[in-house]
Amino acid sequence: MEYIYLGDKNTDQTLRKQACSAVRRAGKCIRGKNGSMLVVFEDGKERIIVGRLLRKINHTQ
Repeated sequence: MEYIYLGDKNTDQTLRKQACSAVRRAGKCIRGKNGSMLVVFEDGKERIIVGRLLRKINHTQ
């Protein structure tokens, strides 16, 4: 997975601190004009979420 979704006070508790991946088209993330982002969570459902509430996971070794 690429991101951790932090959520906010209005977020469903099942989605907070969950890993997700960006949905890509032609190698680029699908972003909205208002900063939203299309992601797919581990359960397989795609959701549009606020992009600034995502944190990238570092895969350094």
